[in-house]
Amino acid sequence: MGIDCRGTTFTEQLLDDLLLTALFDPTTGRPHLGTARFGGATFTGSPHFGGATFAGRADFRGATFAGKADFSYVTFTNDTRFDDVDFTGEAWFNHATFGRDVGFDEVTFTHSANFDGAAFTRADFRNTTFTSNVSFHGASFTDNAWFNYVAFPDDADFEDATFTGDAGFGNVAFASNARFRGAAFAGNAWFVDATFTQDTDFDHVAFTGDAQFSSARFERAASLGPLTCGSVLNLSEAIFSVPVTIQAAAKEVRCVRTRWDATVSLRLRYAKVDLSDAVITQPTAVTTHPIPFSNMPASDLTGEPSVKMTSLRGIDAAHLVLTDTDLSGCVFTGAFHLDQLRLAGRTQFASVPTGILRHGLLPMRFTRRRTLVEEHHWRAIRTPTTNWVPGAVHTADPALAPKPYDLAPLYRDLRKAFEDAKNEPGAADFYYGEMEMRRHDRHDTTRAERGLLTAYWALSGYGLRASRALGWLLLAMTTTVVVMMLWGLPTDDPKPESTGKVTNQTIRLTTDTPAPVNPSGPLHERVSTKRFEKSLRVVVNSVIFRSSGQNLTTVGTYTEMGSRLTEPVLLGLAALAIRGRIKR
Repeated sequence: MGIDCRGTTFTEQLLDDLLLTALFDPTTGRPHLGTARFGGATFTGSPHFGGATFAGRADFRGATFAGKADFSYVTFTNDTRFDDVDFTGEAWFNHATFGRDVGFDEVTFTHSANFDGAAFTRADFRNTTFTSNVSFHGASFTDNAWFNYVAFPDDADFEDATFTGDAGFGNVAFASNARFRGAAFAGNAWFVDATFTQDTDFDHVAFTGDAQFSSARFERAASLGPLTCGSVLNLSEAIFSVPVTIQAAAKEVRCVRTRWDATVSLRLRYAKVDLSDAVITQPTAVTTHPIPFSNMPASDLTGEPSVKMTSLRGIDAAHLVLTDTDLSGCVFTGAFHLDQLRLAGRTQFASVPTGILRHGLLPMRFTRRRTLVEEHHWRAIRTPTTNWVPGAVHTADPALAPKPYDLAPLYRDLRKAFEDAKNEPGAADFYYGEMEMRRHDRHDTTRAERGLLTAYWALSGYGLRASRALGWLLLAMTTTVVVMMLWGLPTDDPKPESTGKVTNQTIRLTTDTPAPVNPSGPLHERVSTKRFEKSLRVVVNSVIFRSSGQNLTTVGTYTEMGSRLTEPVLLGLAALAIRGRIKR
């Protein structure tokens, strides 16, 4: 049965007479209304709708409730409008059911509002004014729910609430405690430009879609989470004024231009973290949480739970500590004070390609080492056939890609960070990267210096590749042995000869050793066990700066001089490389 009571003034008794007499349904034992128009009506006393059912549209726009308004267990089957309503007393909608759209736009709740256990389809609370505490504990929203531009001056309770569609809390001001413990957001949740003046409780909240906290302000929140986010947890441009611990299992955490005015601990799982241009003034720790957060709702996050840093561009790393993080895809270009960055636990960097690669017609093989992803981007543009990063480039414009003179300081700073942490093997890899960038730098490195660095690289991998230095040493020794056998050793060892004359009873003798005779004859006749043993003795002595004492031909003498200069250097480079790998 439809009624039109617009502009009517209802006393508590008059409303009871209407609902319990004229509109009472004996089959259900509750009031039953069709289309109900109460626009502009005034309700005095404590109006009670006693579990009524509104089968049609319910319109309360502009109505005034002077006392406590009780809509508990009421069922609204069709659209419901409470726009511009003034609730002067308490408002109770606990366990109410809203079958279709419900609007509380521009509503004023002077006292507490209770929506515990209410079931909403699509709810619009935009621009609603709450002057006391409000509770949506256990409420469910099967479609979108909008609370944009709402002010909560007292506690706001959304514990265990369920949001099936999108939930909008943009520009909301939480002046007191904001409690969302155990809430579930199946769609996207928007807290953009929200202000949290007091503590927040997002413990065990599950975000299936995006959780947008960009430009939000957390003035006294000591913690955020633990929570799960199936997509992006966006904290970009958010401001945290006090020390805070953020715990989350998420696919991605964005902290672009986020500002932390106090210490912060990011304890994360699975997340790709972007800290581009974040403002850090106090110690900040990003850690892979080693075990799942207790009592967390189930999520579809699977695989390796380690935190993957994607960008530190523009950040001051002086106060940053990274523990058990994956930096294989992290961009460091533009970061400051990387030499003061602290790396703890198991830190993973990008590695060089494995196997035999082709550079033009030449085969190439890279020795395993830690690298920066920017080097991969640079090489992907410079030599695409090496497939350092298959199909990946730093930017669509190669002119904006990092250059060797950009990367050399990055490697130098990170080398210093590893050295300060007493990680010499790690520092060695970044020294290698620094030298590589200097060798390829045609802007700040002279041609002569590049040539020297190329020789240093070819002979020993910048004093870091023992196998390369030992290989050259073995080749040099083999070459020296062969030269000695073929041309360096004389045919026979010269024997001293004495000559003289006798004058009266005086004998004068002169002893002289003839010059070694160069070997002659076919080359294969000079290859013998005896000549090999002599040649080997000469070479081994030359490695340790000793003279063999062996009579040599002119060719052999100069060969020995050259080997005594080059082979000990190669041996020293190999020893230096081994020391760099085992030093702690």
